[in-house]
Amino acid sequence: MKIRLADTRGFCAGVDRAIEIVKKVLEMNGAPVYVKHEVVHNKTVVNELKSLGAIFVEEIEDVPDGEIVIYSAHGVSKVVESDSKEKSLDVFDATCPLVSKVHAEVNTYAKLGYDCLLVGHLNHPEVEGTMGQFDTSYGGTITLIETLDDVNKLKFADGKNLAFVTQTTLSVDDTLEITNLLVTKFPDITGPKKDDICYATQNRQDAVKQLALESDLVLVIGSINSSNSNRLREIAERSGVDSYLIDSSDDLQDSWLKGKENIGVTSGASAPEHLVRELINSLEKDYGYSLQGSNEITDEGIAFRLPKGLR
Repeated sequence: MKIRLADTRGFCAGVDRAIEIVKKVLEMNGAPVYVKHEVVHNKTVVNELKSLGAIFVEEIEDVPDGEIVIYSAHGVSKVVESDSKEKSLDVFDATCPLVSKVHAEVNTYAKLGYDCLLVGHLNHPEVEGTMGQFDTSYGGTITLIETLDDVNKLKFADGKNLAFVTQTTLSVDDTLEITNLLVTKFPDITGPKKDDICYATQNRQDAVKQLALESDLVLVIGSINSSNSNRLREIAERSGVDSYLIDSSDDLQDSWLKGKENIGVTSGASAPEHLVRELINSLEKDYGYSLQGSNEITDEGIAFRLPKGLR
């Protein structure tokens, strides 16, 4: 009865930066501090920041004029930026730099008058922010692509003035299928010079694929609204292994463990490591499993600087 840990798991550099921004702003200015959307998609992190004085809002209109607002790691639209100026808000931008990279790509395509395709998930805040960065006044359009069927339905004459970008937290394999079909259908389409899917998403997906080979059950710690955490669960499941997404050890169900000798554990890019430790403790003390191998986390060698004024 063994537990194996993915060696690449948990907080990525963008999440670390976003949480640090909220904490620093609270420390410098005191409570309350308003945050546009959940700064990262994790219930435990959000509740901790609420306890420190962060107030999470979905609409900028819910922030009183002249107050401090922090944009979440998922990024925001140009309308949100404009509304913030109109309300004289003091803005701190916690947008992940890798999301900002996609925003820059979208802005470039817009100014060229290109039609742009965004591969992503409807209603995800990163997608809403990225689509909202595209300025249609230059004559181009932006279209969301979720499936291969969406690609087949596209009616553009050719790919000479057509470009694509992707949400940063997608399944690498699923996205490759879609982008390959785009290139096949529109050979002249323009894409990013470097993959938009972030390093942390790819590394965690690679790690869970290996973990699934060694396990007959995979537990992914992450919140239900976390895109990258959901992709980890799906990847393990597609490998033929039972897999569940849980916020914490409190969500563990006895029935999942029946007949399972090898349990793999990983966590999404917005899940704190102490939740992993608590799950391991529960599996060891309450169910008799034992941790095998190292519990260390691989250093991915990436760090992002805080915005000016917080360094």
